[in-house]
Amino acid sequence: MNSKTYKSIELFIIFILLPVSFVFSYALSIKLSLGFIGFLYVIYILLKVENQKFKIAPNLNWIRFWKNTLIKFSIIAILTSLFVWFTNKEMLFEVVINKPVMWMALLIVYSFFSVYPQELLYRTFFFKRYKHFFKSESLCFFVNAILFSLAHLFFKNSLVLVITFLGGLIFAFTFNKTKSTLLVSMEHAIYGSWLFTVGMGAMLGFPT
Repeated sequence: MNSKTYKSIELFIIFILLPVSFVFSYALSIKLSLGFIGFLYVIYILLKVENQKFKIAPNLNWIRFWKNTLIKFSIIAILTSLFVWFTNKEMLFEVVINKPVMWMALLIVYSFFSVYPQELLYRTFFFKRYKHFFKSESLCFFVNAILFSLAHLFFKNSLVLVITFLGGLIFAFTFNKTKSTLLVSMEHAIYGSWLFTVGMGAMLGFPT
């Protein structure tokens, strides 16, 4: 399970073949089953093969994390607010104003049941298994971001692919610096929740 050939096939199936297959029309139950089996496999590899421990590291630099995240969030908030204002002004903060209970409930569900599994797969698992495949960190980050964007191909929206590619770069950089699934998940949840809040949730699969 640790040979380069095995890992290469594993990478292709999990990060390319499976996401691309979700673009095609077939039973949702099969798609969910494939995703669930794949996630169980990832957990097994992390625990039994890579000896990964699911615990919060004691030496996290919370001050630097929040400082950096706040700077990036401020830029994202300004750009996305302007984007919604000029492209679909009626949707600007529409959900949080008119459906606050649904807004809060979805953010909680999204953060725990979507964001954390994504980061466990695309950052913790990916970097643990494949980082040594690449000659430079920049190339590793680029490929990781491409694959993260590919996971959103089923939305069939070019803007979503651009946003998730840029997000993938940000999250890859954060994970590489912090080595923390918790911190990168928190950052991912903040930015994703903001997109829903500001009025861009529909294109990312949020009910509105």
